[in-house]
Amino acid sequence: MFGWLQSLADGVKLITKEDILPDEADALLFRLAPYVSFCAGFVAYMALPFSDGWVAQDLDSAVFFLLAVLGLEVFGVILAGYASGSKWSLFGAMREAAQVVSYEVPLGLCVVPPVVLAGTMNLTEIARQQTGGFWNWYVFHDPFTFIAFWVFFTCAIASVNRAPFDLAEAESELVAGFHTEYSGIRWSYFFMAEYGSMFLVSGLAAVLFCGGWSGPLPIGEWLGLTGEGWPGFWGRMLGLVNFLLKCSFGMVVMMWVRWSLPRLRIDQVMHMCLKYCLPISCFTLVGVSFWQLLLPAGLLGFAPGLTRPAAEHRFPAVVAPIEPGPANAAAPATARRSAPAISVESREGERT
Repeated sequence: MFGWLQSLADGVKLITKEDILPDEADALLFRLAPYVSFCAGFVAYMALPFSDGWVAQDLDSAVFFLLAVLGLEVFGVILAGYASGSKWSLFGAMREAAQVVSYEVPLGLCVVPPVVLAGTMNLTEIARQQTGGFWNWYVFHDPFTFIAFWVFFTCAIASVNRAPFDLAEAESELVAGFHTEYSGIRWSYFFMAEYGSMFLVSGLAAVLFCGGWSGPLPIGEWLGLTGEGWPGFWGRMLGLVNFLLKCSFGMVVMMWVRWSLPRLRIDQVMHMCLKYCLPISCFTLVGVSFWQLLLPAGLLGFAPGLTRPAAEHRFPAVVAPIEPGPANAAAPATARRSAPAISVESREGERT
């Protein structure tokens, strides 16, 4: 059937395959490591918005939460390499630790420019400010965000251990690296964690730079699929399709890169991070800050971050409460609500 059942056959094979525990392995840590990587790769989905309002936890610090949880996946890799009792697994784990910890710095710096433009770390609000067409996407806001997008995508490939940065596995050198001693269902947990993280970083790139669930053209607004009720539901379904297409395209590009570029050496990987990605990410952050200060309307003359201020509905004006009394009770309710706050000042010479 054209190979469509290959994934199902592989899944059945991995479930039924024998679970081997090496004699020199630490039994508890060896069994625990796959679950740590799997949970770290999928817990972050709680804060990832798939469409307008369709998110498990709408966190005000969603960007920070995603990066923090995604970075925990390396603990499972280190545990797997250490607990296997194999020097090849340990080499792979140490490579992964050095690579992920290093690339997290430019990755985090590339996330800051969209946050600076939006004025919030809420991913739902960042995506909402890019609605209306591709000209409102932050990737086209200015040259610095355009560069930051490509540096982010490069660092994301390295952070999820994909080729040409897959030195933690390196089949030609380490015979699969940190999961050399794993088989069956426990190996599949590492496999699912890797592909789950690929989809997650692709979704994060789509939300931060490419409009999230918004399509290149505002077809939903043209068709009136906004607001509440059934029109709004179908508009959100259209947004979900847009978001899934963007994430799928990001994963296809990662696979394309895997089969197009040769694996780098560990010194080349660290050289690229420290001498290229890190300085460029710092340059884009400083450039976006000055661009937002001097030219907030963006390169194309639009200012998505200014049309929908993030603090608009979060910090209402504080009105001094009115003490109940006979005079206030006789006043209409609307008058009491609209009464201005009274400031009390001490004035000399008014005492009788």
